Amino acid sequence: MTIPNTTSASAGADTAGIPTSRKTALDSQDFMKLLAVQFQNQDPMKPMEDTAFIAQMAQFTSLSQSSSLLTEIGSLRAEQQRVIAQGYLGARLTVDDGAGGITSGLVTGIEQAADGPRVVIGDHTYSLAAVLLVERPGQPETQPAA
Repeated sequence: MTIPNTTSASAGADTAGIPTSRKTALDSQDFMKLLAVQFQNQDPMKPMEDTAFIAQMAQFTSLSQSSSLLTEIGSLRAEQQRVIAQGYLGARLTVDDGAGGITSGLVTGIEQAADGPRVVIGDHTYSLAAVLLVERPGQPETQPAA
């Protein structure tokens, strides 16, 4: 069986002028296409065994469930980061400024960026990963953030 090439040497278009995409993994749609081709090209005198078909369907189901689980975990992580960032509002944070220094200040806002929420301190924003210390007004110092 021949599997069509999804990439081309011209990086983005095949000879028919139709754009192609570079894939590194098969998705459920690719699996179904391969299964259909397998059915079309099987020898009618030797059809696919039931056990092989069941095994392939089990793999497909597992792939589908794994993809759903990864999506849900990603959503959960994003929501958890938003809750953590909102909890920092009004707190005094000490953060790594990314240039080898440390900055402290009150969190006055939260910004949503492509890489997740960022806390606003003064005129700058910082990722949650940059937080080194959290201090609440009127409370003793807390331990550094993990």
